[in-house]
Amino acid sequence: VVKMSAPTMEERKACWGARDEFWQCLDRHGDDASQCEKLRLSFESRCPQQWVKHFDKRRDFLKYKRKLETEGYHPPEAAGKS
Repeated sequence: VVKMSAPTMEERKACWGARDEFWQCLDRHGDDASQCEKLRLSFESRCPQQWVKHFDKRRDFLKYKRKLETEGYHPPEAAGKS
């Protein structure tokens, strides 16, 4: 039986802490997930699966947004040429 109740404050804090540790590891290792496997497992074990999916998408979005802010938007070369 899957528990569908909302996480307690302690569970949320544990999840967010595990996420932050994992993300810091990725930042230190240039997003080389193999260097951060134990932290990834800890993150997955402390957070609901839907949250893990959300946070993975959020990290990708934040990296993309940071890249746009630092490098600007460069449309693909083939765009608009037919």
